[in-house]
Amino acid sequence: MTSHDTRMVILSTDDVDASVDFYTRALGFVLKFRDGAHFAALDGNGITVALATDSDHPAPGRVVLGVKTADVDASVAAAIAAGGESTTAPHDGPHERRGIVRDATGNDIMFYQPLTN
Repeated sequence: MTSHDTRMVILSTDDVDASVDFYTRALGFVLKFRDGAHFAALDGNGITVALATDSDHPAPGRVVLGVKTADVDASVAAAIAAGGESTTAPHDGPHERRGIVRDATGNDIMFYQPLTN
């Protein structure tokens, strides 16, 4: 079985600036990474809290659990075999390989692994 490491929760936002401001001031999270006006990653003290607009969110309007894995394809296949439904087939994006599976109760899990050059 492929090893999994829960690393991220992805939240929807229509205003990254306002969301970054809120989470840094209200919770003391520190900005780790920013990609323009559509994505930001904050250090949530042990887990990344990602803020994404619809253009960069894997499931706009939904909370998504981000699970880092050594093999996206195998992880997606195992989740489907366990009763999940693929909503986005594994594919290479700008920063990582990712695939999304919805569990039996409608929650989304994004499996991802950094691309190697």
